[in-house]
Amino acid sequence: MAKWKQLSNGYLTSTPIMQFILMTMLFPLWSIANALNDVLITQFKSVFELSNFASALVQSAFFGGYFIMAIPAAMLMKKKSYVSAILAGLIFYIIGCILFFPASHMATYNMFLVAIFAIALGLSFLETSANTYSTLLGPEKYSTFRINLSQTFTPIGNICGILLGKYLIFQEGDSLSTKMAQMSTEQIHAFRLDMLQYTLTPYKIIVCILLVLFLLFVFVKFPKCKPIINANNNSEEKPVKLFSLNTIKYMFSVKRFRRGLLAMFLYNGMQTAIWSFTIRLALSMDASINERTAANYMIASFIIFFVGRILASALLSKISSSKVLWWYSLCGCLCLAYVVFIPNFSVMYAVVLSSACMGPGYPTIYAKSLQNVAPSYREAAAAAMVMSIIGGAIFPAILGLAIDITGIMHIAFIIPLICFAVIAWFFYTEIQEDRKLGTI
Repeated sequence: MAKWKQLSNGYLTSTPIMQFILMTMLFPLWSIANALNDVLITQFKSVFELSNFASALVQSAFFGGYFIMAIPAAMLMKKKSYVSAILAGLIFYIIGCILFFPASHMATYNMFLVAIFAIALGLSFLETSANTYSTLLGPEKYSTFRINLSQTFTPIGNICGILLGKYLIFQEGDSLSTKMAQMSTEQIHAFRLDMLQYTLTPYKIIVCILLVLFLLFVFVKFPKCKPIINANNNSEEKPVKLFSLNTIKYMFSVKRFRRGLLAMFLYNGMQTAIWSFTIRLALSMDASINERTAANYMIASFIIFFVGRILASALLSKISSSKVLWWYSLCGCLCLAYVVFIPNFSVMYAVVLSSACMGPGYPTIYAKSLQNVAPSYREAAAAAMVMSIIGGAIFPAILGLAIDITGIMHIAFIIPLICFAVIAWFFYTEIQEDRKLGTI
């Protein structure tokens, strides 16, 4: 007999531990894929001789997949269950990983983008369902704590992903561009094919993990966590159509949710842009190092990102989330301002430190935004929040284009600096709203 019971609003009386652990295991799995993209951007730029803008299209394919599949994911969640959406996401994720095999043999950039896009379709299902499911697997008053706890494991996935990339994709010796500069045309062609084969190994490992997790989600019983709706009343809790015109009007009429969408759009764009070019920034600031050495700054970024999130989780138990994130955002602005205005290798330490300031951003924006919509709009709101991370497809490309135009990588980081400044404004407005409601 289950120790928990479901309430009318979809929340549970207590948290089912095993189910919460399995659901939380999804969080590092999608961050592994995200971290590998940062490696692939650097690898593909040299192997395919791409511009910074073109190499950033890895993120455009990745987050474009998120955007496209968010609505179907929400529809599946609403009609079936959160677990159904998770299973669909795992299937797409597995298919995307398998597509890396033909991509490596075809040796075309576009085929790799197709594989990355397929992975993103699966991750859109996983994030749309798991983020919302995390907030629901227990009492409502601990919903923000639960999603922050689950999201605490995303940096672990980031670290695993960058380690896989560092040791299985990047190779020892000189940087790729230095090696290729010393080769003939025939040698370069053979070298490119060899380098692309190294991209396969991490995805073989991921496929094995995904298959095991898929079976666990098939056989373990999970709570539905769906609100009990009275179709006969006239309150806003009556059944609604997912993404009907009225649903969209309602969501955009909620000021705090509307601001949350903007903050999520900018946050993911900023974070993805910074991490996409951290390795490239290190290589540009010190031509004597190779990709494997430069990857250490990504490892450090993910570790300090994890530390920042752990510290935030401790602070959130004592201080309002809006205040904590406002101070985090201000510190992030200072770090990026240093990157923009100081033209030496010390900017790498500021870039790494900025990751600590991003730690609690995603789960806090997500949870706070969803709290402002009625339970019957929850699936639509969750899909809208996931769709807003299309910023991750746009801002890396903008940053790459700015680098190509200016030729000075660190100055182009003014773009994520502006994003962080607007996010700081968002949390400042949240503080004001919380004060009006007397919640702080």
